[in-house]
Amino acid sequence: MKTLLSLLACACVTSAAAAQPSQAQPLTLERITADPPLAGRLPRQAEVSPGGRWVSFLRPSQADSEVLELWAQPVDAGGQGGEPHKLVAAADLLGGAAQQLSEAEKMALERQRISQRGITGYQWCGRDDSTLLFPLSGDLYLVRLTATGPQARKLALPTGAPKQDPRCTADGRRLAYVQGGNLFVLPLDEGAGPRRLTADGGATLGWGLAEFIAAEELSRQRGYWWSPDGKSLLALRVDEAGVTVKTRAQIFADRTAMTQQRYPAAGEANAKVTAFVIDAATGQRRELPLPASAEYIARAGWFADGTPWLQWFTRDQTRLTLTEFKAGAAPRDITVETDPAWVEVHDDLIETPRGLLWSSEASGRRQLLLLDRASGARTPLTQMAEPVAHAVCADARQVVFAAAGDRGKAQELYSLPLAGGKVQALPGAASRQWRDAKADRACTRLLVTRSAWGMPPRLELRALDGSDRAIPLAGDPPDPLLRQIASLPLALELTAADGRTPLNAFFFAAQDRREGRHPVIVMAYGGPGAATVSWAWGRDLPLIAYWQMRGYGVLTLDTRGMEHRDRDFTRAHFHAFGKVEVADLFAAVRELPNRVPGVDPARIGFFGWSYGGFLGARAVLDADTPFAASVAVAPVTDWTLYDTAYTERYLGQPEGGKAETYASANLPARAALLSRPLLLMHGTADDNVLFEHTLRLVEALQAAGKTFDLQIYPGKAHGIAGRASRLHLYRTMDAFFERHLQPGR
Repeated sequence: MKTLLSLLACACVTSAAAAQPSQAQPLTLERITADPPLAGRLPRQAEVSPGGRWVSFLRPSQADSEVLELWAQPVDAGGQGGEPHKLVAAADLLGGAAQQLSEAEKMALERQRISQRGITGYQWCGRDDSTLLFPLSGDLYLVRLTATGPQARKLALPTGAPKQDPRCTADGRRLAYVQGGNLFVLPLDEGAGPRRLTADGGATLGWGLAEFIAAEELSRQRGYWWSPDGKSLLALRVDEAGVTVKTRAQIFADRTAMTQQRYPAAGEANAKVTAFVIDAATGQRRELPLPASAEYIARAGWFADGTPWLQWFTRDQTRLTLTEFKAGAAPRDITVETDPAWVEVHDDLIETPRGLLWSSEASGRRQLLLLDRASGARTPLTQMAEPVAHAVCADARQVVFAAAGDRGKAQELYSLPLAGGKVQALPGAASRQWRDAKADRACTRLLVTRSAWGMPPRLELRALDGSDRAIPLAGDPPDPLLRQIASLPLALELTAADGRTPLNAFFFAAQDRREGRHPVIVMAYGGPGAATVSWAWGRDLPLIAYWQMRGYGVLTLDTRGMEHRDRDFTRAHFHAFGKVEVADLFAAVRELPNRVPGVDPARIGFFGWSYGGFLGARAVLDADTPFAASVAVAPVTDWTLYDTAYTERYLGQPEGGKAETYASANLPARAALLSRPLLLMHGTADDNVLFEHTLRLVEALQAAGKTFDLQIYPGKAHGIAGRASRLHLYRTMDAFFERHLQPGR
């Protein structure tokens, strides 16, 4: 599960009496959801070209911020940035025709949390900095960067099913793609045609695409990888014949479309995924054998010497193994990571002259180490006071990485010599900010993303040469209104239900200038793998400001189990959904009136989405709730309906729903406990948290004679994307809180 509650960025002040900016114009829900965005138009999916001469990115259209265009900005040999250029837009290529997406493509974008249209993904083709490749409306396009400007052309390929996930070889001479469940290779010579590498793909069997579980829960969005020499592919074969079929009724205003989806619910069969090395010239295959205990392939790739490797999990995800497959030799496990609760998936595998860069939580806090590929011996590398987030890049001299700070509320970039030495913060470091980065292939330049309280993310290119030079990347500035509405929050350290663990929280005071106590809206996610209290920019900032002006205080809170903290903190959900985070939430809400003046303890509401939706519904299905009303968007209500990898990682096997871990987290079973107003909201085409979750809770509440509010969004997926839908959602929620937290106003 990936959080849909946008991460909130805040700065801290030590007094609730911090000065607030004057209001030059009113902030409305219509303006929050209108175009252009309050945050401005920001570059997306930025990449440094293989040769370092360009920075490419997707940028929202001036005409419509929900449509993405492909842009690039030149970088000269001296490290100076030129003017950005629009390379191509979807409208330039489709000739006025509407963009077409298959159901599979729509759901793939949903799993990447991409709600825009237009050019939604691309890659550099080869290493000469001259060609980019992207899919659009079922076809494939190349853009050549020439002396006379960019030239785009559609590749001449057979019609039929959409061409998906195209990827070029390192030399840029050919590409592979998936169509109709099969892998194809296309030489990029003039007049060449595609060659089919596999032929058995079909309705339940496919090659080269990530299965649902890999994409949604393991963050693996691809299913094949070119070898370094471009002669072979490491490809995954996915057999979904044994996966249960779920029928989703995509209820629109004028029709109902019945969509069948292979969805492995907890305790049920997963897709069978096997790995092969395929000769790109002959199509000959060599299977990479894995033991029967290898349930999930989390990561895959090639070492520089042409040896393929796989990272795989056991079904309970307490064991992660890195295995290499040298031709003519038996598979060999390089290292094994274990944890009695679960092992977190990560991307920290980089070859260096001193060994394989790897990360581990074995010490109780994620740190980087060096692995000897031959012996598996481990050499500790970092000893940061807070968890390392991830490695950014490494070369022969140093490793660049991101690490948490300020008890998980900040993130900064650092470098460390591989031979050992002192950790150095990279130029641009500051307190109360959040920085992350991508690197070029040689680890000589970084694309740094920086955001802070009230400051949307901004991208800049920095050289790893010790200088403080930075090349800003193009992006339209924020609306001046954003600065006017960004009031300072009060940073709080609330106490968990165990009476000792500090919880991160921010409080935003009401700004309606009324005397007396005010109602409060609590925003929390509560689930693993996310955090809502940080210095990073969050898209919910305008909504928080709107609520402040409407007379609400707003509290954001990270309960035990959320990320950016040490291992013991993040494992709080082990066999315990609906317990620790609920207890922490209740304890924090009850502590709040004693810490912040003017809070009305009888008028505290809750808003959550996805896992936060589960928390929102669970919060009022409790006889001891401190909440006066709650909004739950796309909530999980019965964990036996949710998918295998996510649910079993935390709750184990369901035993038909009888396992205590599932029974205690079942919301329909708690329906009779509802005594406070509850608003349920859900999209009918949600392929992540199926609409059935809300229907089951609705049925149970009706059977228990409980009244509640329900709002459905026809044809909408988990994110309920689109300006009109999001505006309606906000208006509905606003009216709900007005009725129940501000009666008689």
